[in-house]
Amino acid sequence: MTNDAHQPRASFDTWGPWALLAAGVVASAISARPVGMDRTGLTVCAALVPAAVVLQLFWGWVKRRRPGPSRTGVCLYLVRWAIAFVLTWANPFFAFYAVTGYYTAARELPHRLVLPGLFLTAITMAGSEIGGWPPHGLVLWVGFFLVLLVNMVMVSVFTRYALQEQNRSAVQAETITELERTNTALQQALEENAALHEQLLVQAREAGVADERRRLAAEIHDTIAQGLTGIIAQLQVVAGATDLATARTHLDRASALARHSLGEARRSVHNLAPVALEDTGLPEALKNTVSEWGERTGVRAEFTVTGTAEQLHDEVSATLLRIAQEALANAARHARAGRVGVTLSFMGDEVILDVRDDGAGFDPAAVPARTRAGGFGLDGMRARAERIAGSLTVESEPGHGTAVSARVPLVRHDR
Repeated sequence: MTNDAHQPRASFDTWGPWALLAAGVVASAISARPVGMDRTGLTVCAALVPAAVVLQLFWGWVKRRRPGPSRTGVCLYLVRWAIAFVLTWANPFFAFYAVTGYYTAARELPHRLVLPGLFLTAITMAGSEIGGWPPHGLVLWVGFFLVLLVNMVMVSVFTRYALQEQNRSAVQAETITELERTNTALQQALEENAALHEQLLVQAREAGVADERRRLAAEIHDTIAQGLTGIIAQLQVVAGATDLATARTHLDRASALARHSLGEARRSVHNLAPVALEDTGLPEALKNTVSEWGERTGVRAEFTVTGTAEQLHDEVSATLLRIAQEALANAARHARAGRVGVTLSFMGDEVILDVRDDGAGFDPAAVPARTRAGGFGLDGMRARAERIAGSLTVESEPGHGTAVSARVPLVRHDR
């Protein structure tokens, strides 16, 4: 693109002066008699035209060795102006050759000498335009200065436009260069982003696997572990029973727990909702869970629904049911409560599950971190609530019971 832009200018620098010199020679030869050229003028032209040819040949050789403004170029410009001035004095039509100074001053002279060079060319052109050198009479001299003034004004205007265009071209060139650098940097950034994207995909995949493992671990804990705990408790009662009826009752409960836990385990493996939610909604599932837990533990348990019950999304229902099961399991293991109340509240855009007991209570700040051998407990319930953009709070005090409250968004069933 840059080479194409400079090619026309390079061509004019090479052939323009030759073409203008040839035009001046032809025009002067045709007009020699009408303009009144004498023998002296013809002799001068015959000597200076070959000198101009030699000058152009030498100048071309200099520019090939040292392109751009130079001291030699300044000297050659002045010599060419002098030749053109004398030729124009002999015949005004040699102004064709003199006009070369207008086109080459900005490229062959240093910046500080451009206007003086243009002024010299304007003097030659003004003399030609009034009919030739020297002006005869006051009127022609006045006309010469007027024409010179017009030429200088035009030269100043065109020079200003040329400089503006030159500056604009320089700015465009800098802009193009900057855009190329920016494109290169952008390409590098895109390549780095692609690599980072692949890395993030790997990390997201690993995080998803870890999260799924935690979820499955929690599911197994809530199903198999709690079911086995209940079975063990029933069998312990059987071992200490003194009559066959009591033992049979607890054996039946242990058998029911085993079947229930087996169903839950199968559902967990297939990543489905809890069995209790398969045929009923969350309120009915919680009611059944609380009732069965009360019968199994012998603790008075009550379930209450407030607000207008709605069909919840499967994930919301499963989360709240698991939290309730874990809270009841904790109450059975640690609280030694005489009464437990479970409340499910539908409040606008939220669902709140409250599990309260009147048991021994504890200090929440003193609860030890979960160990490998322990259950999921409070941390597991909190993680379940947070997984669906909810929260879990625990209020307890030694000797004054415990209240667990899970607050989650109300997301309706999507089918």
